[in-house]
Amino acid sequence: MDPWLEQQQLLTRRSFFGSAGIRLGGLALWLLGTRAAAGGAADGGVARSHPPLPGLPHFPPKADHLIYLHMNGGPAQQDLWDYKPQLAEFFDKDLPDSVRMGQRITTMTSGQSRLPVAPSIFKFAQHGNSGTWVSELLSHTARCVDDIALVKTVHTNAINHDPACTSVMTGSEVPGKPSLGSWLAYGLGSDNDDLPAFVVLTPNWKSGAAAQALFTRMWSSGFLASNYTGVVLRHVGDPVLYVQNPPGIGAEERRAMLDTLGELNRLALGRYGDPETQTRIAQYEMAFRMQTSVPDLTDTSGETQETLDLYGPDVTKPGTFAASTLLARRLVERGVRVVQILHRGWDQHGNLPRDLRAQCEDTDQPTAALLQDLKRRGLLERTVVAWGGEFGRTVYSQGTLTATDYGRDHHPRNFCMWLAGAGIRGGQVYGETDDFSYNVVDRPVHVNDFNATLLHCLGIDHLRFTVNFQGLDQRLTGVENPRVIPELLA
Repeated sequence: MDPWLEQQQLLTRRSFFGSAGIRLGGLALWLLGTRAAAGGAADGGVARSHPPLPGLPHFPPKADHLIYLHMNGGPAQQDLWDYKPQLAEFFDKDLPDSVRMGQRITTMTSGQSRLPVAPSIFKFAQHGNSGTWVSELLSHTARCVDDIALVKTVHTNAINHDPACTSVMTGSEVPGKPSLGSWLAYGLGSDNDDLPAFVVLTPNWKSGAAAQALFTRMWSSGFLASNYTGVVLRHVGDPVLYVQNPPGIGAEERRAMLDTLGELNRLALGRYGDPETQTRIAQYEMAFRMQTSVPDLTDTSGETQETLDLYGPDVTKPGTFAASTLLARRLVERGVRVVQILHRGWDQHGNLPRDLRAQCEDTDQPTAALLQDLKRRGLLERTVVAWGGEFGRTVYSQGTLTATDYGRDHHPRNFCMWLAGAGIRGGQVYGETDDFSYNVVDRPVHVNDFNATLLHCLGIDHLRFTVNFQGLDQRLTGVENPRVIPELLA
């Protein structure tokens, strides 16, 4: 898709008739593919509002849905997943030059006179048949490790939040590219005509620590049509602004208004040929259907007490991570393609032991509950779940180091992410870091490799999934030889 070319082709009928001879055959094939994907007239079906692109998926997918749990700010890998017991003997000693190897660090610690090593104060234990080492802070998630493929060697090029978040979600530090969820909504569509293909949830956090801002580019459609942008569901007031009719306006009046507005938009489309007008028409219709589907989605009164207890005491509090994970399950249950949960507060430059514990209290039980709930309902067989941040944290302390308190700076050289569910071989740890959790020593994984593997689970060859824009065949995974990690796949 080239948005500029698409607009030019919409401007005049001459562009169609001038090349009709070579296009009609392809058009017929496209229509056949669309009807087949939508369950067309041949089987009495109705065309879908979010059909996949012709030719997608490229091969039979293991997963139909993605739930992405993003811990915004950068979780400390050595306090959660990357067990380094030998660090105890290096407490308060300077990080060896042979480990740092002259690598850049941020200006937040580059002015420190020392870089004292801060071993984790948290206990680790082995769990599951896989024997995966997990921190005491993740005691609930630890019970799910046999479903999880933990990657210890993810790395990125960015050392600050904005470019790092942009990179992990769009494949590039340069703003303006589509997000992972937008790519999937564009390519694969959705199985639900009454809800968006891509939904975003931004729960609150209770650590009390300041948090980095969330950037809309993390769920933006970039140069794709705006209807592929993630729809953010709010946790205060109506989940979607203005989803309810104003007082005195009923469904019939709303329907009549939309019909009239649709006619006006179609006139504008014929006059100006702007493809965004088509998006506007489709989005108004979606909003009308969401007036019924969203209240049903967010009404959890029908959930059993056993299910609510599984997610923990915060599940009935709107805006919590627990409430968001339950909502994520309900969304994929209804056919939504991508659900993205962005939890803030993971940027622990100081007071890490206190704040990291609070973050895990927010997220640990609900994360485990989500995996267990999906699994017992048979949804994990068709859903891939991803967990991670935008980078990791340094082994040395930022600021004052004591036996019970420390902070950690940004560290892009290695950090931990994990995958679970459809298409993933759980119960494994992939890659290894050095004794300081500072450098990758075996099987590095770039963030674009991670995303390429996610796309593969959903039946997409990331090398063939491109959109021509600004003279380039753009793709989510960039151009620096990204690869699928076959060892992670079932």
